[in-house]
Amino acid sequence: MNDAASAAEAVKPQRKYSRGRLVTLALSLAVIAYAADQLTKWWVETNMYEGEVIPVIPPILNWYFIRNPGAAFSIGTEFTWVFSLLMAFVFVLVLFLLRKLGSLWWAVALGGLLGGVAGNLTDRLFRPPSFLNGHVVDFISVPNFAIFNIADSFIVCSMIGVCLLMFVGRKIDGSKESEHDDAASASVEGSGEAGRD
Repeated sequence: MNDAASAAEAVKPQRKYSRGRLVTLALSLAVIAYAADQLTKWWVETNMYEGEVIPVIPPILNWYFIRNPGAAFSIGTEFTWVFSLLMAFVFVLVLFLLRKLGSLWWAVALGGLLGGVAGNLTDRLFRPPSFLNGHVVDFISVPNFAIFNIADSFIVCSMIGVCLLMFVGRKIDGSKESEHDDAASASVEGSGEAGRD
């Protein structure tokens, strides 16, 4: 049993940063992402008319002001409220996951995701035409791709980060999948030895 306990103890990640500092980092990044998203949308609405295109680095990058009631490529325009509820669920889920933080990279990924979701959720809740049915302000236009915004950028980059972390087996608490497997094996072996005793 001592071996099993030692193995389980070894699985606990050795944190370089306290959970409090990691949560602070994630929330700080979320605030930065949210502020960048809302400020750029404010600038677009203040300085452009809907449908206007401003060349930035032609033909690679343009500002193209549209209001999007749907998802990427204007998919699901009749179900705006569904996207609103989905984003609200993701927002609450990420806040819940922050309680388990033990990894710097997970803090960065979840912070960016939280800020991006909050940015687009604000549009869905408070922009015209109505609560839960607000149209998202999009303005970044590149060739052969959907028009998007800063919040979308944070969401996509963060989800890529989450997928990579899961692919390499890095868990939110900072431990690795292989460490959990080793601990489980040691626990089973320890139980077997205890039974034989």
